[in-house]
Amino acid sequence: MSNPSAPISVTRLLGLGLTPGKLRGLQRISNDNGTLTMVATDQNSSMISMIRDSLKKKGLDREPTFDEIVEAKIILAEALAKNASAVLVDGYYGVWNSVASFNVPKSVGILVRVEQSGGPKNKLNAPLGDFEPGWSVAKIKSIGADAVKLLAQFEPTEQNSAEHQFEFIRQVYEDCKKHDILMLLEPVGFPFGAENKDSKSFLERKAETVIESARIISRFCDIYKAEFPGKVGVDSDEQLHKNLVALDAASERPWVLLSAGVDFPEYKKQVEMAMKAGASGILGGRAFWKEYFLEETEAARKKFANNTSASRVLEIHEIVQAKGKPWFARYGLSMEDLHRMRVAEGWHFRYGGHLQSTVGSKAGAPGEVY
Repeated sequence: MSNPSAPISVTRLLGLGLTPGKLRGLQRISNDNGTLTMVATDQNSSMISMIRDSLKKKGLDREPTFDEIVEAKIILAEALAKNASAVLVDGYYGVWNSVASFNVPKSVGILVRVEQSGGPKNKLNAPLGDFEPGWSVAKIKSIGADAVKLLAQFEPTEQNSAEHQFEFIRQVYEDCKKHDILMLLEPVGFPFGAENKDSKSFLERKAETVIESARIISRFCDIYKAEFPGKVGVDSDEQLHKNLVALDAASERPWVLLSAGVDFPEYKKQVEMAMKAGASGILGGRAFWKEYFLEETEAARKKFANNTSASRVLEIHEIVQAKGKPWFARYGLSMEDLHRMRVAEGWHFRYGGHLQSTVGSKAGAPGEVY
C-alpha cells in the first residue's frame, strides 16, 4: 500500500506535458480549486462590426478608429476580469493596452490569441488558418502572457481545409512546447461549399463535428475549448447530455465551453449541462457583453459592462466553481497529490531537452555538466 504522505515524482506531470512554464500558466489562469472561469474580448471582427453598427445609428457612416476599439476592449476587460480567473485578449488592440493601463488585475491570468482574424479560404470557402501578421508564439511568451489561444476552424469532412488546419494546429502546439507556454485550442465547425449557417446539412452534422474534432485534435493542446454539441430548445435535454458525455470522452485534455455569441440565458443552461458532463470551466465572450454596443452613451456602456456583464460572469463563475471538474481531476490527481509533487536535484540541467551524461559525477554540483 502506497504511503499517502510520500513525495510524488514530477514525472507524473511531465507525462501530461505539464512542464514548468505550462504548469505555471495553468496555475495562473485557473481558479483556486482547479476550475477555469475565462472571459474573452479578442473577437476583433465581431467587435468592429458592432461598433460600426452603433456609429451608423448616430449617423456616422465610417469604420471605428483604433482608439475606439481599444477603449471598448479595455472597458470590457476590466469589467469582466472582476469575477474571472483569466482574460483572453488579442495582440493588436488588447494585450499591451490592457497591461499598460493596469485594467486587468495582476491576479487574473492573460491569454493571447495567435491566429489571424478573417484569414484566407480555399475554393470551397473553407478556412485556411494562419498566424496574425507580425505575431507569434515567441512574442506572446516574451511579453509575459500566461497562455496562447489558437482558434482553428475545423471540419473533418472537408479534407483540404482539415489537413491544412491540422498542420497549423500541430505547428502552434510545437511552438508552444518549444517556448514552454500553455496552449488553448479552439476548433469551430463551419459551413462550406454551397452551405450557409442555416443549411440543414451543416446543422445536422454540427454535434458530430464537435465530438469528432475532439477525437482528432484535442491531444495537440493543454486546454481544449469546445463548442456546445447541439442546440438548446431543438434537441432534447437527454440527447444534449449524451452528446456532452461523448465530447467529454473524446477530449484528451481538460475542456472548457465557449459561448459562440448565444444569448446569456441559453449560455447559462449550456454551462450547467457541460459542467455536469465533465467540463472544467468556460471561456466565453459575446454572451457576456454583446449588448454593450447597443447602449447609446459611453456612460451607459460602462454601466452595462460593470453591472450586467460583470454579474453575468459572476453567475457563471459560481456554477463553474461549484460543479466544474478541476483540471487535475481530469488526470486522476487531487490537490493533495499536487502538494506532494517534488522535483529531483539537477532538474534545471535536464530542462530544455539537452540532456548530457553525468556518469561518475555529482549531479547538480556547481560548474558540472548534467
